[in-house]
Amino acid sequence: MPPRDRLLASLVALLWGLNFVVIDWGMDGVPPLLFVAIRFTLVVLPAIFFLRRPDVPWRFILGVGVFMSLGQFALLYTSMHLGMPPGLAALVLQAQVIFTMVIAAGALREVPAPAQLLGGILGSVGLAIVAVGREGHVSLLALVLCLGAALSWGIGNVISRASGAKGGLALTVWSALIVPVPLFGLSLLVDGPEAVGAALSGFGIEAILSTLYTTVLATLVAYGLFNTLLSRNPAAAVVPWILLVPVVGILAAWLLLGEVPNAAELLGGALMLLGLLVAQRVRGGVRRMRR
Repeated sequence: MPPRDRLLASLVALLWGLNFVVIDWGMDGVPPLLFVAIRFTLVVLPAIFFLRRPDVPWRFILGVGVFMSLGQFALLYTSMHLGMPPGLAALVLQAQVIFTMVIAAGALREVPAPAQLLGGILGSVGLAIVAVGREGHVSLLALVLCLGAALSWGIGNVISRASGAKGGLALTVWSALIVPVPLFGLSLLVDGPEAVGAALSGFGIEAILSTLYTTVLATLVAYGLFNTLLSRNPAAAVVPWILLVPVVGILAAWLLLGEVPNAAELLGGALMLLGLLVAQRVRGGVRRMRR
């Protein structure tokens, strides 16, 4: 990627790394599916009235919305609601790097360059070291849901890349149309009308500030930039930069929440950074297989 795109990818990683702490801070007392629905309602309104629909078929817009937004965040927020710590969530979610590379290779015939493949493997080894070093205090369900969020994100990345949409912000906003109504309905069904009503009436300052951060910075700014980067760079060149997210997330959780990283997290984080550095030493980019 050109230097400008690398700087933009670094900014995305910073915003997303802080996002996990912000979500955890604001979700107290608010059901997870309702919290996601509120977030994406504000993503859509009022921005959709000022942005033209991306010039791509609706199936791409809906696909990005279902997988990159609805699926990923419904699973992630539920995982964190069930006890997944913010720092660990930031790490586990980065399984999306490998998921994206594998799916892009099969669906788009984008074969990662050797350096990108090696970088992804190093990052995955680092992720595995961190997971093993957490001493099993996270429930299996929370871990599986977080991995499901990573898979959903990986699928969404490939759909976004395949769409070729030039306006990353427009794709982010229009694809978010699919999120609020289903998740409001699911929250009413799962949590009950009384819990939803109580959460809405007691929506405090922490929840408000958290929602503003996740809406404006983590979604409109970061996902707008991310989708733009995917539109002009191969997926395998973009997604390794997101390995910086857990490094930021762990540091933020350490400084703000007192989640002190153990030796495994530090070693794993170092391997993830090494994987990023290796993945960026690419000459000639990603090869496209013949169909």
